[in-house]
Amino acid sequence: MVEDVTADELAGELVALVRRRGSGRMVVGLVGAPGAGKSTLARALVDGVGGVLGPGVAAYVPMDGFHLSNEQLARIGWLERKGAPQTFDAWGYAALLGRLVSEPGHDVFVPDYDRVVDQPIAARHVVAPSVRLVVAEGNYLAVDAPEWRAVRRHLDVLWYVDAPDEVREQRLFARQRTGGRAAAAARDWVERSDRPNGEVVKGTVGRCDRVLRVRTVG
Repeated sequence: MVEDVTADELAGELVALVRRRGSGRMVVGLVGAPGAGKSTLARALVDGVGGVLGPGVAAYVPMDGFHLSNEQLARIGWLERKGAPQTFDAWGYAALLGRLVSEPGHDVFVPDYDRVVDQPIAARHVVAPSVRLVVAEGNYLAVDAPEWRAVRRHLDVLWYVDAPDEVREQRLFARQRTGGRAAAAARDWVERSDRPNGEVVKGTVGRCDRVLRVRTVG
């Protein structure tokens, strides 16, 4: 069943969960096809929880920081399918989430992906000892493969962010155009890479705890 919710409603749920949990960190995973709005929702949840429980209580930990570099993708022959499951260091992401759960007493630095330079960037985010809620997000958190199951083991809950295909592909086309691709090249990339990647992700919805359609307010 698809639940129609707002980011504010979800943030309120997370505030209640963090309060009930007491000590220790909670890790919430957001998964969904490319362009579904995962990163936008993740940041909104971090801001919403922080607005109630205080700054520094929630942190954003994106899977996209574990993109392989363009140099590595060229070396292994996957540059033209960048964004597929094989183009991420999933074991590295699993190890990071494990550290966040088991090593709460010091700063842990987290990489991100920069769409301007089209490369991962080291240490853009930091998870401080004050963090009680980690919001992890990425396309493949529910994939049934050893490396992605290793990621899933560190997630307390996993929510699927749903959006209509036509909406997602409009966003993805705009993303490619903003990144500098001409219209024809942007459309080709969406059809050749983003669309098949999205079908992989859509096939994992049954392994998620909830399916959410996030609506805007106003």
